[in-house]
Amino acid sequence: LAASMAEQPPATAVDLQSYVGRSVHVITSDGRNIVGVLKGFDQRTNVVLEGSHERVFAPDAPCEQVALGLYMVRGDNIAVVGEIDEELDAQLDLDSIVAEPLKPVVH
Repeated sequence: LAASMAEQPPATAVDLQSYVGRSVHVITSDGRNIVGVLKGFDQRTNVVLEGSHERVFAPDAPCEQVALGLYMVRGDNIAVVGEIDEELDAQLDLDSIVAEPLKPVVH
């Protein structure tokens, strides 16, 4: 598995094309969790999300969802973009999830 992964070319903004119009989860370099529908992106991996919200986790309180609406995330601040399984996501009881927030990415 590791050998086959090493042979694959690095991910690029072009790989995001298959996510356009779908729900995605963006994790930023500073540890923020933003969920929304990917409306577009550019060659610098800047992304535009529609109907987005930030999921704020805390060790002593339930997950809080902060509405952001139409939102742009700069590509240089994105750590991970992944497609969300909307069926599974709808089953999550975010009011019962208590977790440590993600730490910032250190380069």
